[in-house]
Amino acid sequence: MLPLTAAFSGNAHAQTTQPLTLAQAMADPDWIGSGVEGAWWSWDGKHAYYTRKRDGGNIRDTFSQAVDGGAAARLDGTALAGIDGAQQVVDPQRARMAFVRNGDIFVRDLSSGALTQLTRTDAGESRPQWGSDGALVWRAGNDWFRWTAAGGAAQASLLKAEDSPDKKPEADDLRDRQFDMLRTLRDDRARRDAVREQNQQWRRADPTRAPAPAYLGKGVDIVDSALSPDGRWLIAVTQAKDADGGQAGKLPNYVTESGYEELEEVRTRVGRNAPLPQKVWLVDIANAGVRELKYDRLPGIADDPLAALRKAAGKEPLKGNRDVRIETDGDGMGPAIHWSSDGRNVALLVRAVDNKDRWIASVDLANATLQSRHHLHDDAWINWNFNDFGWMPDNRTLWLLSEQSGYSQLYLADGGKVRALTSGKWEASSPVLSPDGRTFYFFCNRSWPGDYEVCSVPAAGGDVREVTALDGVEGFTLSPRGDRLLVAHSTSYLPIQLAVANADGSGVRELTDTRKPEFKAIDWIQPEYVQVPSKHGAGTIWGKYYGPKQLEPGREYPIVMFVHGAGYLQNVSARYPNYFREQMFHNLLVQQGYIVLDLDYRASEGYGRDWRTAIYRNMGTPELEDYLDGLDWIVANRQGDRDHAGIYGGSYGGFMAFMALFKQPGVFKAGAALRPVSDWSQYNHEYTSNILNTPEIDPEAYAKSSPIEYAEGLQDHLLIAHGMIDDNVFFKDSVMMAQRLIELRKDKWEIAPYPMERHGFTHPDAWYDEYRRIYELFEDTLK
Repeated sequence: MLPLTAAFSGNAHAQTTQPLTLAQAMADPDWIGSGVEGAWWSWDGKHAYYTRKRDGGNIRDTFSQAVDGGAAARLDGTALAGIDGAQQVVDPQRARMAFVRNGDIFVRDLSSGALTQLTRTDAGESRPQWGSDGALVWRAGNDWFRWTAAGGAAQASLLKAEDSPDKKPEADDLRDRQFDMLRTLRDDRARRDAVREQNQQWRRADPTRAPAPAYLGKGVDIVDSALSPDGRWLIAVTQAKDADGGQAGKLPNYVTESGYEELEEVRTRVGRNAPLPQKVWLVDIANAGVRELKYDRLPGIADDPLAALRKAAGKEPLKGNRDVRIETDGDGMGPAIHWSSDGRNVALLVRAVDNKDRWIASVDLANATLQSRHHLHDDAWINWNFNDFGWMPDNRTLWLLSEQSGYSQLYLADGGKVRALTSGKWEASSPVLSPDGRTFYFFCNRSWPGDYEVCSVPAAGGDVREVTALDGVEGFTLSPRGDRLLVAHSTSYLPIQLAVANADGSGVRELTDTRKPEFKAIDWIQPEYVQVPSKHGAGTIWGKYYGPKQLEPGREYPIVMFVHGAGYLQNVSARYPNYFREQMFHNLLVQQGYIVLDLDYRASEGYGRDWRTAIYRNMGTPELEDYLDGLDWIVANRQGDRDHAGIYGGSYGGFMAFMALFKQPGVFKAGAALRPVSDWSQYNHEYTSNILNTPEIDPEAYAKSSPIEYAEGLQDHLLIAHGMIDDNVFFKDSVMMAQRLIELRKDKWEIAPYPMERHGFTHPDAWYDEYRRIYELFEDTLK
């Protein structure tokens, strides 16, 4: 075995002046050069601002870059006081831009550049929106404020989770008899009521006063709210106060600053209380009137997609409507409630707690009723992605994303009619409407699933065109005038960088390259994008293959197969991988005589609805079939040695390493399961219940999908590595698996605990130790 302190070299395809070592590959990634993080425009479109992590710490620095040329400048505290914020909204007249900076609201005049600060508080203002009349509204806590150029800023709503003073008390015979008997009690109350009523009338009649409070009741917590831009209406979301959220887990931390063991409260397990149901309310600001928006009219709300499973499990059938929540859409800004700019229409995203149905519903404001504008049902589960929606400039038509065709595409919904703007077996995502309302820009992967570009389509309908040709687009931002694009992009060995282009894609100029010379000097092995034919009816499985430039005739190479985490994640793309350390490790493996295959197995992102839901109620089987097909492919096409194959991965990849070794003993001679799930009943509700329902309703799905049920099949070499303060996949999963293997008297396995690591390791020492063990495992068993 090669000493781990030595340099990995020996293949002309990866020679460098400074050969890469495992220690360097697993070092703090500062040596690579931190990529660009958030990026946004200056008001005049002449500069791009962006943030990067500072070397040697977690501080983020802000830089300014002239888009037409010149060096980037890091901004200090004084300079930061003059720049625009990242979350920018332009008014319908395209005359002003509002943004949040350090929790305060600012307005920039787009003709003169004049900057006006509207707030200076500790409240943390957010979510500014312009109205058609030039007014601006924003949120601070549960309060909303409204600004006009003529009148300035004023509080526009006041929500209280309290009972209204006008609420009639519950019946009480003793109290009622006292009031009937004692005139003074009745007179005192009448006087107080008269004063309160007069104050309320004065408040409603006096335009200089803050609005009267709207009372939602003392039995609720206010989750979120959204004020109409005209200041007339407010939508509020609540859930029951002090509701039982389920028993939280207790995570022990042994290495602490206090010197003592500490317990950390962490999430509940799947089925140990679903997310709390929510109610939604319409508030008439003028009279502080509150009306509940009932869900009864939503199609399918009273259906139970799990009725058969519930019956088979001996559970009572559901009665009435299913529980729902007002969930976020693609902007990630909280519950999705979007007002039209004229304040006459509002739409919200309603999601069933069982995640089988999603509605985009508008509100009949006059009658306080919900009206379904788009209903999406999935027998498996609705994607958490691809739920963006908003209003067109006509303030009547909704644009939205939907997977209704099997792939996320862009639609317009006008009344009861829904019309597709895009179509095909590819995914549209993150749409942005140009300031003039004529063009949608969005991500697309039309060429092949891992090639992401900025695409555009006319809002009135027409041909889709790829605006960029960068292969690995990660994000984009339109300039305030809509004439240019700031594009974040990457490649396999290029962390996210910035380029600028005209809105039609012409005039591309690279703005940044933040890589360090030492990293750039290495002749990295470029992954080969391959298509593995499925023998199990899945079509094509996309993969990344790492191998020498020239295979030696007659030689068979030991095989390492990598499994990405998260399940729903795409690693076979032209972008900089989430698993950049693992990619460097694959370079080292190739230099030491291995060949490596990394697959986007079924359930991975980027391939449409059917690929995503192929694991419903059966996690670990379709994905393993894909890896067995990948093994056949690499043996047949790249001189792989079938008798010397190993597998490894973290999180979902660790789960799959378990499944591969336990369900197909002898196929993989070694496997490393990093931060792995061993029993899906230990994982969280929001993820697991979508795929396996809940343990009490669908025990068969959990039995089929949990590796601990198959541990008896282990006969090959296994490494388990896990951070002990992992608050995502609990270390308890690996402890349980260890105990199960002990009881089964299995040998050839080991466990490596990491006391100061969470789900994603952060310390180079731990990264090095983990991958030293993986390398030694493969050296000992695959050669």
